[in-house]
Amino acid sequence: MPLIKSISGIRGTIGGKVGENLTPIDVVLFTSAFTTFLFENRSKNHKLKVVVGRDARISGEIISKIVVATLQSAGIDVIDVGLSTTPTVEMAVILEKADGGIVITASHNPMEWNALKLLNAKGEFISAADGKKLLKIIDENDFSFAQVDQLGGCFIDNKAINRHIEAILQLEAVCKDEIANADFSVVVDGVNSTGGIAIPQLLRVLGVKNITVLNGEPTGVFAHNPEPLPEHLHEISNFIKNNRVDVGFVVDPDVDRLAIVMENGELFGEEYTLVAVADYILQHKKGNTVSNLSSTRALRDISEKYGVQYATAAVGEVNVVEKMKEVNAIIGGEGNGGVIYPALHYGRDALVGVALFLSYLAKCKKKCTEIKASLPTYFIAKTKISIPTQCSPNQLFEHLSKLYKNEKINRIDGIKIDFSDSWVHIRASNTEPILRIYAEAQSEEKSQLLVKEVINVIEEYLQLP
Repeated sequence: MPLIKSISGIRGTIGGKVGENLTPIDVVLFTSAFTTFLFENRSKNHKLKVVVGRDARISGEIISKIVVATLQSAGIDVIDVGLSTTPTVEMAVILEKADGGIVITASHNPMEWNALKLLNAKGEFISAADGKKLLKIIDENDFSFAQVDQLGGCFIDNKAINRHIEAILQLEAVCKDEIANADFSVVVDGVNSTGGIAIPQLLRVLGVKNITVLNGEPTGVFAHNPEPLPEHLHEISNFIKNNRVDVGFVVDPDVDRLAIVMENGELFGEEYTLVAVADYILQHKKGNTVSNLSSTRALRDISEKYGVQYATAAVGEVNVVEKMKEVNAIIGGEGNGGVIYPALHYGRDALVGVALFLSYLAKCKKKCTEIKASLPTYFIAKTKISIPTQCSPNQLFEHLSKLYKNEKINRIDGIKIDFSDSWVHIRASNTEPILRIYAEAQSEEKSQLLVKEVINVIEEYLQLP
Protein backbone atom coordinates (compact mmCIF):
# COMPACT_ATOMS: atom_id res chain seq x y z
CA MET A 1 0.00 0.00 0.00
CA PRO A 2 1.45 3.42 -0.90
CA LEU A 3 2.61 5.76 1.82
CA ILE A 4 -0.12 8.33 2.35
CA LYS A 5 0.95 11.87 3.17
CA SER A 6 -1.91 14.22 3.89
CA ILE A 7 -2.63 17.43 5.74
CA SER A 8 -3.60 15.35 8.78
CA GLY A 9 -0.41 13.27 9.01
CA ILE A 10 1.42 10.34 7.46
CA ARG A 11 0.04 6.80 7.25
CA GLY A 12 1.24 3.54 5.77
CA THR A 13 1.99 -0.13 6.26
CA ILE A 14 5.11 -1.21 8.11
CA GLY A 15 8.15 -2.40 6.16
CA GLY A 16 9.04 -2.20 2.50
CA LYS A 17 10.80 0.53 0.58
CA VAL A 18 11.37 4.11 1.65
CA GLY A 19 8.68 6.44 0.32
CA GLU A 20 6.36 3.55 -0.46
CA ASN A 21 5.60 2.30 3.06
CA LEU A 22 5.98 3.62 6.60
CA THR A 23 9.69 3.01 7.14
CA PRO A 24 12.01 4.42 9.85
CA ILE A 25 13.41 6.90 7.33
CA ASP A 26 9.92 8.16 6.45
CA VAL A 27 9.17 8.57 10.16
CA VAL A 28 12.35 10.61 10.64
CA LEU A 29 11.62 12.80 7.62
CA PHE A 30 8.04 13.50 8.65
CA THR A 31 8.94 14.17 12.28
CA SER A 32 11.77 16.45 11.16
CA ALA A 33 9.34 18.40 9.02
CA PHE A 34 7.08 18.83 12.04
CA THR A 35 9.99 20.11 14.14
CA THR A 36 10.86 22.62 11.39
CA PHE A 37 7.22 23.75 11.32
CA LEU A 38 7.21 24.22 15.11
CA PHE A 39 10.46 26.21 15.08
CA GLU A 40 9.13 28.49 12.35
CA ASN A 41 6.16 29.35 14.52
CA ARG A 42 7.74 29.58 17.98
CA SER A 43 8.36 32.68 20.03
CA LYS A 44 11.97 33.86 20.22
CA ASN A 45 14.17 31.77 22.56
CA HIS A 46 11.17 29.65 23.60
CA LYS A 47 12.16 26.05 24.43
CA LEU A 48 9.78 23.81 22.52
CA LYS A 49 7.94 20.94 24.21
CA VAL A 50 6.00 18.14 22.46
CA VAL A 51 3.84 15.34 23.89
CA VAL A 52 4.20 11.89 22.30
CA GLY A 53 1.85 8.94 22.87
CA ARG A 54 0.84 5.75 21.08
CA ASP A 55 -1.70 3.00 20.84
CA ALA A 56 -0.69 -0.65 21.36
CA ARG A 57 0.24 -1.59 17.79
CA ILE A 58 3.22 -3.93 17.49
CA SER A 59 5.17 -1.26 15.59
CA GLY A 60 4.23 1.51 17.99
CA GLU A 61 7.13 1.25 20.42
CA ILE A 62 9.74 1.25 17.65
CA ILE A 63 8.17 4.22 15.88
CA SER A 64 7.79 6.08 19.17
CA LYS A 65 11.51 5.72 19.89
CA ILE A 66 12.34 7.09 16.44
CA VAL A 67 9.93 10.02 16.87
CA VAL A 68 11.22 10.87 20.35
CA ALA A 69 14.88 10.69 19.28
CA THR A 70 14.21 12.88 16.24
CA LEU A 71 12.46 15.52 18.34
CA GLN A 72 15.30 15.50 20.88
CA SER A 73 17.86 15.76 18.07
CA ALA A 74 16.11 18.93 16.93
CA GLY A 75 16.45 20.40 20.43
CA ILE A 76 12.85 19.78 21.53
CA ASP A 77 11.88 18.49 24.96
CA VAL A 78 9.59 15.46 24.85
CA ILE A 79 6.92 14.35 27.28
CA ASP A 80 6.45 10.66 26.51
CA VAL A 81 3.07 9.40 27.80
CA GLY A 82 3.68 5.93 26.34
CA LEU A 83 0.68 3.65 25.87
CA SER A 84 -2.18 6.09 25.76
CA THR A 85 -5.22 7.23 23.79
CA THR A 86 -5.55 9.96 21.20
CA PRO A 87 -7.84 12.09 23.42
CA THR A 88 -5.44 11.57 26.34
CA VAL A 89 -2.54 12.94 24.30
CA GLU A 90 -4.74 15.86 23.25
CA MET A 91 -5.54 16.56 26.90
CA ALA A 92 -1.86 16.21 27.87
CA VAL A 93 -0.86 18.89 25.35
CA ILE A 94 -3.35 21.24 27.00
CA LEU A 95 -2.45 20.38 30.60
CA GLU A 96 1.32 20.47 29.98
CA LYS A 97 1.06 23.70 27.96
CA ALA A 98 3.06 21.95 25.24
CA ASP A 99 3.71 23.34 21.77
CA GLY A 100 2.26 20.32 20.01
CA GLY A 101 1.78 16.59 20.08
CA ILE A 102 2.32 13.46 18.01
CA VAL A 103 -0.03 10.51 18.34
CA ILE A 104 1.34 7.26 16.90
CA THR A 105 -1.75 5.40 15.75
CA ALA A 106 -3.47 4.28 12.57
CA SER A 107 -6.83 4.52 14.33
CA HIS A 108 -9.19 1.82 13.00
CA ASN A 109 -6.77 0.43 10.38
CA PRO A 110 -5.51 -3.19 10.71
CA MET A 111 -2.41 -3.92 12.76
CA GLU A 112 0.06 -3.77 9.83
CA TRP A 113 -0.70 -0.05 9.54
CA ASN A 114 0.62 2.80 11.62
CA ALA A 115 0.56 6.57 11.38
CA LEU A 116 1.65 9.86 12.90
CA LYS A 117 -1.14 12.29 13.79
CA LEU A 118 -0.10 15.84 14.57
CA LEU A 119 -1.51 18.18 17.20
CA ASN A 120 -1.12 21.92 17.66
CA ALA A 121 -0.60 23.76 20.94
CA LYS A 122 -4.35 23.60 21.65
CA GLY A 123 -4.28 19.81 21.61
CA GLU A 124 -6.22 19.80 18.35
CA PHE A 125 -5.33 18.32 14.97
CA ILE A 126 -3.39 20.81 12.88
CA SER A 127 -5.43 22.83 10.38
CA ALA A 128 -5.56 22.22 6.65
CA ALA A 129 -3.48 25.35 6.09
CA ASP A 130 -0.80 24.18 8.53
CA GLY A 131 -0.91 20.72 6.99
CA LYS A 132 -0.13 22.19 3.58
CA LYS A 133 2.82 24.10 5.05
CA LEU A 134 4.10 20.86 6.54
CA LEU A 135 3.85 19.01 3.23
CA LYS A 136 5.81 21.84 1.58
CA ILE A 137 8.55 21.47 4.21
CA ILE A 138 8.73 17.74 3.47
CA ASP A 139 9.09 18.41 -0.26
CA GLU A 140 11.90 20.92 0.38
CA ASN A 141 13.72 18.39 2.59
CA ASP A 142 15.75 21.13 4.28
CA PHE A 143 16.13 20.22 7.95
CA SER A 144 18.44 21.42 10.70
CA PHE A 145 19.27 19.73 14.01
CA ALA A 146 20.56 20.94 17.38
CA GLN A 147 24.13 21.14 18.58
CA VAL A 148 25.15 18.67 21.27
CA ASP A 149 24.66 21.16 24.11
CA GLN A 150 21.16 22.04 22.88
CA LEU A 151 19.63 18.58 22.53
CA GLY A 152 16.17 18.06 23.97
CA GLY A 153 15.31 15.99 27.02
CA CYS A 154 12.79 13.16 27.38
CA PHE A 155 10.47 12.96 30.37
CA ILE A 156 8.34 9.86 30.99
CA ASP A 157 4.78 10.56 32.13
CA ASN A 158 2.80 7.54 33.36
CA LYS A 159 -0.11 9.56 34.75
CA ALA A 160 -1.62 11.13 31.62
CA ILE A 161 -4.63 8.78 31.56
CA ASN A 162 -5.21 9.45 35.27
CA ARG A 163 -5.31 13.21 34.70
CA HIS A 164 -7.60 12.77 31.71
CA ILE A 165 -10.03 10.77 33.85
CA GLU A 166 -9.79 13.28 36.71
CA ALA A 167 -10.77 16.06 34.31
CA ILE A 168 -13.79 14.03 33.14
CA LEU A 169 -14.92 13.56 36.74
CA GLN A 170 -14.91 17.33 37.24
CA LEU A 171 -17.50 17.84 34.49
CA GLU A 172 -20.88 19.00 35.77
CA ALA A 173 -22.68 16.66 33.36
CA VAL A 174 -20.89 13.56 34.68
CA CYS A 175 -22.91 12.06 37.55
CA LYS A 176 -20.48 9.83 39.43
CA ASP A 177 -22.73 9.15 42.43
CA GLU A 178 -25.75 8.24 40.31
CA ILE A 179 -23.63 5.91 38.19
CA ALA A 180 -22.23 4.18 41.27
CA ASN A 181 -25.70 3.81 42.81
CA ALA A 182 -27.11 2.35 39.59
CA ASP A 183 -24.87 -0.71 40.04
CA PHE A 184 -24.42 -1.22 36.31
CA SER A 185 -22.99 -4.38 34.82
CA VAL A 186 -20.70 -3.31 31.97
CA VAL A 187 -18.67 -5.20 29.38
CA VAL A 188 -15.84 -3.55 27.43
CA ASP A 189 -14.12 -4.65 24.22
CA GLY A 190 -10.66 -3.06 24.27
CA VAL A 191 -9.63 -4.58 20.90
CA ASN A 192 -6.20 -5.42 22.36
CA SER A 193 -5.14 -1.80 22.50
CA THR A 194 -5.17 1.05 24.99
CA GLY A 195 -8.95 1.03 25.39
CA GLY A 196 -8.40 -2.08 27.52
CA ILE A 197 -6.36 0.11 29.87
CA ALA A 198 -8.26 3.39 29.88
CA ILE A 199 -11.95 2.42 29.78
CA PRO A 200 -11.90 -0.05 32.71
CA GLN A 201 -9.90 2.48 34.74
CA LEU A 202 -12.54 5.13 34.01
CA LEU A 203 -15.37 2.75 34.92
CA ARG A 204 -13.78 1.86 38.25
CA VAL A 205 -13.35 5.53 39.16
CA LEU A 206 -17.01 6.13 38.23
CA GLY A 207 -17.99 3.48 40.77
CA VAL A 208 -18.85 0.64 38.38
CA LYS A 209 -18.02 -2.62 40.15
CA ASN A 210 -19.23 -5.29 37.73
CA ILE A 211 -16.83 -4.93 34.78
CA THR A 212 -15.96 -7.56 32.19
CA VAL A 213 -13.16 -6.82 29.74
CA LEU A 214 -12.86 -8.62 26.42
CA ASN A 215 -9.62 -8.34 24.43
CA GLY A 216 -8.19 -6.17 27.16
CA GLU A 217 -4.52 -7.12 26.91
CA PRO A 218 -2.75 -4.35 24.92
CA THR A 219 -0.78 -6.71 22.68
CA GLY A 220 -1.52 -4.87 19.44
CA VAL A 221 -2.59 -8.17 17.89
CA PHE A 222 -6.24 -7.29 17.35
CA ALA A 223 -8.68 -10.12 18.09
CA HIS A 224 -10.96 -8.84 15.33
CA ASN A 225 -11.02 -6.10 12.71
CA PRO A 226 -10.40 -3.00 14.88
CA GLU A 227 -13.05 -0.79 13.27
CA PRO A 228 -16.06 -0.94 15.66
CA LEU A 229 -18.67 -1.92 13.07
CA PRO A 230 -21.50 -4.45 13.64
CA GLU A 231 -19.91 -7.15 11.49
CA HIS A 232 -16.83 -7.15 13.73
CA LEU A 233 -18.57 -7.24 17.12
CA HIS A 234 -20.10 -10.71 17.35
CA GLU A 235 -18.05 -11.62 20.44
CA ILE A 236 -19.35 -8.83 22.68
CA SER A 237 -22.88 -9.16 21.28
CA ASN A 238 -22.98 -12.88 22.07
CA PHE A 239 -21.50 -12.28 25.52
CA ILE A 240 -24.27 -9.81 26.37
CA LYS A 241 -26.97 -12.12 25.02
CA ASN A 242 -25.72 -14.90 27.30
CA ASN A 243 -25.13 -12.80 30.43
CA ARG A 244 -26.88 -10.14 32.44
CA VAL A 245 -25.27 -6.95 31.19
CA ASP A 246 -26.68 -3.41 31.17
CA VAL A 247 -24.43 -1.99 28.47
CA GLY A 248 -21.38 -2.80 26.39
CA PHE A 249 -18.75 -0.36 25.13
CA VAL A 250 -16.44 -0.91 22.15
CA VAL A 251 -13.64 1.43 21.13
CA ASP A 252 -11.15 1.56 18.30
CA PRO A 253 -7.38 1.17 18.96
CA ASP A 254 -6.77 4.84 19.80
CA VAL A 255 -10.04 5.28 21.75
CA ASP A 256 -11.55 8.24 19.97
CA ARG A 257 -14.56 6.30 18.61
CA LEU A 258 -17.26 4.73 20.79
CA ALA A 259 -19.77 2.05 19.84
CA ILE A 260 -22.46 0.98 22.32
CA VAL A 261 -24.05 -2.45 22.64
CA MET A 262 -27.49 -2.63 24.25
CA GLU A 263 -28.64 -5.01 26.99
CA ASN A 264 -30.20 -7.32 24.38
CA GLY A 265 -26.88 -7.74 22.56
CA GLU A 266 -27.86 -5.53 19.64
CA LEU A 267 -25.79 -2.57 18.50
CA PHE A 268 -26.99 0.87 19.57
CA GLY A 269 -25.46 2.13 16.34
CA GLU A 270 -22.30 4.21 16.00
CA GLU A 271 -24.39 6.92 14.38
CA TYR A 272 -26.45 7.19 17.55
CA THR A 273 -23.62 7.46 20.09
CA LEU A 274 -23.41 11.21 19.49
CA VAL A 275 -27.20 11.57 19.19
CA ALA A 276 -27.83 9.97 22.59
CA VAL A 277 -25.11 11.99 24.32
CA ALA A 278 -26.44 15.18 22.73
CA ASP A 279 -29.97 14.32 23.86
CA TYR A 280 -28.65 14.01 27.42
CA ILE A 281 -26.61 17.24 27.31
CA LEU A 282 -29.42 19.30 25.73
CA GLN A 283 -31.87 18.18 28.41
CA HIS A 284 -29.80 20.13 30.93
CA LYS A 285 -28.19 22.89 28.90
CA LYS A 286 -29.24 24.60 25.70
CA GLY A 287 -26.67 25.16 23.00
CA ASN A 288 -25.91 24.54 19.34
CA THR A 289 -24.81 21.23 17.84
CA VAL A 290 -22.62 20.15 14.92
CA SER A 291 -21.95 16.92 13.03
CA ASN A 292 -20.39 16.15 9.68
CA LEU A 293 -22.22 15.75 6.37
CA SER A 294 -22.15 11.96 6.61
CA SER A 295 -23.84 11.82 10.01
CA THR A 296 -27.46 11.00 10.73
CA ARG A 297 -30.27 13.55 10.53
CA ALA A 298 -31.28 12.42 14.00
CA LEU A 299 -28.97 15.02 15.58
CA ARG A 300 -30.70 17.73 13.56
CA ASP A 301 -34.08 16.45 14.80
CA ILE A 302 -32.91 16.34 18.43
CA SER A 303 -31.54 19.87 18.11
CA GLU A 304 -34.86 21.13 16.76
CA LYS A 305 -36.66 19.36 19.61
CA TYR A 306 -34.73 21.47 22.14
CA GLY A 307 -34.94 24.66 20.09
CA VAL A 308 -31.24 24.95 19.28
CA GLN A 309 -29.36 25.36 16.01
CA TYR A 310 -27.79 22.43 14.17
CA ALA A 311 -24.96 22.90 11.66
CA THR A 312 -23.00 20.58 9.37
CA ALA A 313 -19.30 20.42 8.60
CA ALA A 314 -17.06 18.60 6.16
CA VAL A 315 -15.94 15.14 7.24
CA GLY A 316 -12.93 15.16 9.53
CA GLU A 317 -12.44 16.09 13.16
CA VAL A 318 -10.59 19.32 12.37
CA ASN A 319 -13.51 20.50 10.21
CA VAL A 320 -16.11 19.64 12.83
CA VAL A 321 -14.11 21.43 15.54
CA GLU A 322 -13.76 24.52 13.34
CA LYS A 323 -17.52 24.62 12.75
CA MET A 324 -18.26 24.03 16.44
CA LYS A 325 -16.17 27.04 17.38
CA GLU A 326 -17.82 29.10 14.67
CA VAL A 327 -21.37 28.42 15.93
CA ASN A 328 -20.42 28.08 19.61
CA ALA A 329 -21.68 24.50 19.81
CA ILE A 330 -21.79 22.75 23.19
CA ILE A 331 -21.79 19.24 21.73
CA GLY A 332 -20.76 17.80 18.39
CA GLY A 333 -18.87 15.10 16.61
CA GLU A 334 -19.11 12.55 13.87
CA GLY A 335 -21.40 9.65 13.11
CA ASN A 336 -18.59 7.13 13.54
CA GLY A 337 -19.01 7.21 17.31
CA GLY A 338 -16.92 10.34 17.74
CA VAL A 339 -18.16 12.57 20.57
CA ILE A 340 -16.64 16.05 20.96
CA TYR A 341 -17.52 17.79 24.22
CA PRO A 342 -15.87 21.24 24.41
CA ALA A 343 -16.43 21.50 28.16
CA LEU A 344 -13.56 18.99 28.34
CA HIS A 345 -11.63 19.60 25.10
CA TYR A 346 -12.07 19.90 21.35
CA GLY A 347 -11.41 16.31 20.30
CA ARG A 348 -13.27 13.06 19.71
CA ASP A 349 -13.14 11.26 23.03
CA ALA A 350 -14.58 7.82 23.79
CA LEU A 351 -13.82 8.20 27.50
CA VAL A 352 -16.02 11.25 27.96
CA GLY A 353 -18.59 9.55 25.72
CA VAL A 354 -18.73 6.60 28.13
CA ALA A 355 -19.04 8.87 31.17
CA LEU A 356 -21.83 10.96 29.63
CA PHE A 357 -23.79 7.94 28.33
CA LEU A 358 -23.63 6.22 31.73
CA SER A 359 -24.77 9.46 33.35
CA TYR A 360 -27.75 9.47 30.97
CA LEU A 361 -28.56 5.84 31.81
CA ALA A 362 -28.28 6.47 35.55
CA LYS A 363 -30.38 9.65 35.59
CA CYS A 364 -33.20 8.52 33.29
CA LYS A 365 -33.35 5.02 34.84
CA LYS A 366 -34.09 3.47 31.45
CA LYS A 367 -32.53 0.60 29.56
CA CYS A 368 -30.35 1.20 26.51
CA THR A 369 -33.09 -0.17 24.25
CA GLU A 370 -35.58 2.32 25.73
CA ILE A 371 -33.23 5.25 25.12
CA LYS A 372 -32.65 4.11 21.54
CA ALA A 373 -36.42 3.78 20.96
CA SER A 374 -36.93 7.37 22.12
CA LEU A 375 -34.59 8.79 19.46
CA PRO A 376 -35.55 9.63 15.85
CA THR A 377 -35.36 6.55 13.62
CA TYR A 378 -33.15 6.57 10.55
CA PHE A 379 -31.16 3.92 8.71
CA ILE A 380 -27.77 4.60 7.17
CA ALA A 381 -26.20 2.48 4.46
CA LYS A 382 -22.45 2.83 3.93
CA THR A 383 -20.24 1.43 1.23
CA LYS A 384 -17.15 2.29 -0.80
CA ILE A 385 -16.07 1.74 -4.39
CA SER A 386 -12.66 1.88 -6.02
CA ILE A 387 -12.10 4.51 -8.68
CA PRO A 388 -9.62 4.48 -11.58
CA THR A 389 -6.57 6.67 -11.06
CA GLN A 390 -7.49 8.71 -14.15
CA CYS A 391 -10.91 9.58 -12.72
CA SER A 392 -11.29 13.09 -11.32
CA PRO A 393 -13.64 12.99 -8.32
CA ASN A 394 -14.45 16.68 -8.79
CA GLN A 395 -15.56 16.10 -12.39
CA LEU A 396 -17.73 13.23 -11.18
CA PHE A 397 -19.27 15.47 -8.50
CA GLU A 398 -20.02 18.12 -11.15
CA HIS A 399 -21.77 15.45 -13.20
CA LEU A 400 -23.87 14.42 -10.19
CA SER A 401 -24.67 18.07 -9.42
CA LYS A 402 -26.16 18.48 -12.88
CA LEU A 403 -27.99 15.16 -12.73
CA TYR A 404 -29.63 16.02 -9.38
CA LYS A 405 -29.94 19.76 -9.97
CA ASN A 406 -33.53 19.83 -8.66
CA GLU A 407 -32.43 18.64 -5.21
CA LYS A 408 -30.56 20.47 -2.45
CA ILE A 409 -26.83 20.14 -3.18
CA ASN A 410 -23.97 20.67 -0.71
CA ARG A 411 -20.41 20.72 -2.14
CA ILE A 412 -18.28 21.56 0.90
CA ASP A 413 -17.01 17.96 1.02
CA GLY A 414 -17.54 15.91 -2.12
CA ILE A 415 -21.26 16.11 -2.85
CA LYS A 416 -24.26 15.66 -0.60
CA ILE A 417 -27.68 15.40 -2.22
CA ASP A 418 -30.57 16.12 0.14
CA PHE A 419 -33.97 14.74 -0.76
CA SER A 420 -37.12 15.52 1.23
CA ASP A 421 -36.96 12.31 3.28
CA SER A 422 -33.43 11.01 2.62
CA TRP A 423 -29.92 11.98 1.56
CA VAL A 424 -26.78 10.59 -0.05
CA HIS A 425 -23.20 11.77 0.44
CA ILE A 426 -20.34 10.84 -1.89
CA ARG A 427 -16.79 11.88 -1.10
CA ALA A 428 -13.25 10.88 -1.98
CA SER A 429 -11.36 9.22 0.86
CA ASN A 430 -8.42 11.14 2.35
CA THR A 431 -6.51 7.91 2.99
CA GLU A 432 -7.44 5.47 0.19
CA PRO A 433 -8.09 5.62 -3.61
CA ILE A 434 -11.81 5.08 -3.14
CA LEU A 435 -15.14 6.88 -3.04
CA ARG A 436 -17.11 6.58 0.17
CA ILE A 437 -20.88 6.52 -0.25
CA TYR A 438 -23.35 7.13 2.57
CA ALA A 439 -27.13 7.18 2.28
CA GLU A 440 -29.79 7.66 4.94
CA ALA A 441 -33.55 7.13 4.86
CA GLN A 442 -36.34 6.18 7.25
CA SER A 443 -36.16 2.54 6.21
CA GLU A 444 -33.20 0.23 5.70
CA GLU A 445 -34.56 -0.86 2.32
CA LYS A 446 -34.77 2.71 1.01
CA SER A 447 -31.25 3.62 2.16
CA GLN A 448 -29.84 0.52 0.42
CA LEU A 449 -31.78 1.32 -2.76
CA LEU A 450 -30.41 4.86 -2.72
CA VAL A 451 -26.85 3.54 -2.47
CA LYS A 452 -27.46 1.18 -5.40
CA GLU A 453 -28.95 4.00 -7.47
CA VAL A 454 -25.91 6.21 -6.91
CA ILE A 455 -23.45 3.40 -7.61
CA ASN A 456 -25.21 2.69 -10.90
CA VAL A 457 -24.99 6.38 -11.86
CA ILE A 458 -21.27 6.49 -10.96
CA GLU A 459 -20.49 3.29 -12.88
CA GLU A 460 -22.30 4.62 -15.96
CA TYR A 461 -20.27 7.83 -15.73
CA LEU A 462 -16.97 5.94 -15.39
CA GLN A 463 -17.74 4.03 -18.60
CA LEU A 464 -18.15 7.22 -20.62
CA PRO A 465 -15.40 7.87 -23.21
